[in-house]
Amino acid sequence: MRTRWRARHVLAHQDGGHALLRDGEVVWQDDTVIYVGPRYEGEVDEERDLGQSLVMPGLIDLDALTDVDHLVLDSWAGPERGKGLQWSLDYFTHRRHDVFTPQERATIREYALAQLALHGITTFMPIASEVHSRWAEPYEELVDMAETARRIGLRGYLGPAYRSGVNVVLPDGTRDVAFDEEEGRTGLRDAVRFLDHLDELDDPLLTGVLLPCRIETLTEELLVETARISRERGTLIRLHALQGLAEREIIQRRHDGLTPLELLDKHGLLGPNLLIPHTVLLDRHPAVHGEDRGDLALLAASGISVIHCPQTSLRYSEMLHSFRAYREAGVNLCLGTDSFPPDLIRGMDVGVHLAKIAEGRTDAAPAEHYVKAATLGGARALGREDLGRIAVGAQADLVAFSLDDIRDGVMDDPVRTFLLNGTARQATNSVVAGNPVLVDGALPGTDLPQLARSAQALFEKMRAAYSERDTERRDTAALFPPTFPAFRAPGSAAPESESPA
Repeated sequence: MRTRWRARHVLAHQDGGHALLRDGEVVWQDDTVIYVGPRYEGEVDEERDLGQSLVMPGLIDLDALTDVDHLVLDSWAGPERGKGLQWSLDYFTHRRHDVFTPQERATIREYALAQLALHGITTFMPIASEVHSRWAEPYEELVDMAETARRIGLRGYLGPAYRSGVNVVLPDGTRDVAFDEEEGRTGLRDAVRFLDHLDELDDPLLTGVLLPCRIETLTEELLVETARISRERGTLIRLHALQGLAEREIIQRRHDGLTPLELLDKHGLLGPNLLIPHTVLLDRHPAVHGEDRGDLALLAASGISVIHCPQTSLRYSEMLHSFRAYREAGVNLCLGTDSFPPDLIRGMDVGVHLAKIAEGRTDAAPAEHYVKAATLGGARALGREDLGRIAVGAQADLVAFSLDDIRDGVMDDPVRTFLLNGTARQATNSVVAGNPVLVDGALPGTDLPQLARSAQALFEKMRAAYSERDTERRDTAALFPPTFPAFRAPGSAAPESESPA
């Protein structure tokens, strides 16, 4: 099967980087690109003229939300209300349970993967909150996610999340991590079992990876075993670390003063197989030392990849210090969304501007550097030279964004203008390994209106469940107050709580 796309702008690959091709064509046969240039002279079986579009390599999201949105609930909480969004110690000890049934969880996964595809993501590595699970992610849940990814057609790097502990709020209001080490061992066994499952499935679009949870929720035993399995099987590890001061304090208290980075180094985890989301709290961070004392050099020398999630970092009041410094140190930077919406276009634009603030200069991180992180950087992190580029011999993973709406404004450079004025909701078409995923803004075979209705109902169920985990057992009205009070029609009685004293 030979297919051709034609578009006003194509972000092609040339001389080890990207190059803009005007009025370009991309042709692929089966799953592989066979031509990139101004005009293909051969015969094709199918073709699309995408008009005033920008065709890019498929976007790679290595911290991709596969959950119903929770940032809308927890990204604006103050310290006191924020404690209610964690597990209480009592809930951990006596009452923890799954909020959702397996079928409901499967619906959430389908909704989330559909969102990724609608936003132009072609390759993903999942991340989901464990707040509303009994512990972490069971084997069966990832087996189901793998089937959903196959049906939609996305390229996935999958594994069940596992942990030995969970962040809790103690009765006195302070925070700590409570441990159940056997849960961690069971989770790791499930993770290895899932690696075997994908090996047997032998689907080229699905790759097994190890996805332990946050570093402060892992025992040293689990860290050591994760590193060993990764070495023996050549498996990638993604581990959330270097995220914040609470994590750093817990690690130093529990591990004889070691920093999270030193703990990773101690157990042999620093290496090309490791991907670390966020990675904001290095020595150069103003809350640590405010100067470079060698952390960046250690990360670069180890060959790890940093998964930068600029939009999520901003929403939780954090940022890299800085994108330019990490890049110039030789650290491989790739991107993740880690929250809703899974919009890497908005994320890249946010990142560009956060870098300006961090550096105090407007050229700190130009748009092209972020585009490289979302494509070539992600491919490098995965060890896949055939992804993240539109070149002969590469996988036919492509996405087209429409640029023909007057609300997009006037056009200068198509990439820079799109990142500044656009959004990933302008994705119209995508293919993964040459197969259509997004077609004219829709996902064939997926009932999007029904998914939206189901997701809203499940979100309401998730929202209500926060109350039972709160140390103070506050209701949702107290945990999630509205932005403004409800409107009352003239002459109607005020609710009792609003009556004059």
